[in-house]
Amino acid sequence: MPVPVQILPIVSLLLSTFFLMAGAGLMGILLPVRGSIEGWSSYQIGAFGTSYAIAFTLGCFVMPLIVRRAGHVRTFSSLAALLAISVLLCAIFLDPIAWIFFRALAGFALAGTYMVVESWLNERVTNETRGTIFSVYMIVTMAAMMGGQYVMPLSRPELAIPFMLCAILFALAVIPTAMSQAPSPKPLTTVKIDLRLIFRNSPVAFIGVLLAGVLSGAWNNMAPVFGQKAGLSTTEIATLVVAAMAGGIVFQVPLGRISDRVDRRYVMTAAGLIGVAGATAGVYVADAGAIALFVVAFMLGGIIYPTYSLAVAHANDYAADEDFVKISSGLLILYGIGTMIGPLYAAYLMETFGPRGIFQSIGTAAALYAAYAFYRTFRRVSLPADERADFQTTPLARTQTPTSFALDPRAEAPQEFDEAEPLPVK
Repeated sequence: MPVPVQILPIVSLLLSTFFLMAGAGLMGILLPVRGSIEGWSSYQIGAFGTSYAIAFTLGCFVMPLIVRRAGHVRTFSSLAALLAISVLLCAIFLDPIAWIFFRALAGFALAGTYMVVESWLNERVTNETRGTIFSVYMIVTMAAMMGGQYVMPLSRPELAIPFMLCAILFALAVIPTAMSQAPSPKPLTTVKIDLRLIFRNSPVAFIGVLLAGVLSGAWNNMAPVFGQKAGLSTTEIATLVVAAMAGGIVFQVPLGRISDRVDRRYVMTAAGLIGVAGATAGVYVADAGAIALFVVAFMLGGIIYPTYSLAVAHANDYAADEDFVKISSGLLILYGIGTMIGPLYAAYLMETFGPRGIFQSIGTAAALYAAYAFYRTFRRVSLPADERADFQTTPLARTQTPTSFALDPRAEAPQEFDEAEPLPVK
């Protein structure tokens, strides 16, 4: 079936996804920059990211209950309205404590809207179209997040206009879904995780995903603050963030393909060491100008985002086929826990050592990632290459919920998240 024919039934859902991700991308860069302009401390700005991560993770657990009660369309529309309200309230109440609460509202609402869209997409795919739709979904999410970053330079962040633009994007996300004639999907399944099961399946994936969350949380939330304190323009700050995302896109496939051929833990070790090298370079070029910082950001992005995918791939090597969705969903929740830690850890180092502390936070987390992956090579024999699951690229983890894994080509059919069967020890 031609690709356009496969995509046609889900165009409205993809449009909603695009507007939603663009608004999320704009909000993610706007709030840290505006907070820095207001003179708020790195701790306060870091708390925005932590409150967002806590609420987003909580939303993954409780949102199925809300959807069952109100339905998909009503839930999505209500949450999109809550997103628009939260960002407009930020423009009205310029107070860091209030913004922590508003950012938490946004995190909770985004978890719900993502889950509704993803469950809707899951209903529209077949085993034959799953790979194509998953790839298109990846492209839409990444393009929208990047595009959203560049909305901020259209207006000065010290004004209310970018907040209004963000609210408009969230409001636009409602229209395609509300007007769609696609039938509502089945009720969402409740997310349950078994941490012992996940750790027994793959200790290196368990620890690696946590540290990948720390890396991502530190960069995504504090990089705009670093850019503002480093004297970059709004366009340059947006480019700094996008450069890291571009690095993740460029390096994810090569690192993944190499990990299909050699022990993934060696690739994880190498990725961590590259991160240490990039972070060290960042410390020394923090005052060297925009171009040098773009290069460092591209290099760091090349490991910040793939570290999560590599850890998930290693976990899937040892997971039973029927446990793919369950294991991956649990790892995503662990990743969320890591993103709660990352912003505050980076904020502490930025308060202690100045703006370049963000690179120190990334460097230490990357070093721990590499060290533990290398240590685990002595604790478990590597699987032969022909027994490993093929590496699959994933969307940016901060735009995923457990529902998204049913879209992955490795999931032959949507599966329940609450089934818990012990894995055989391998």
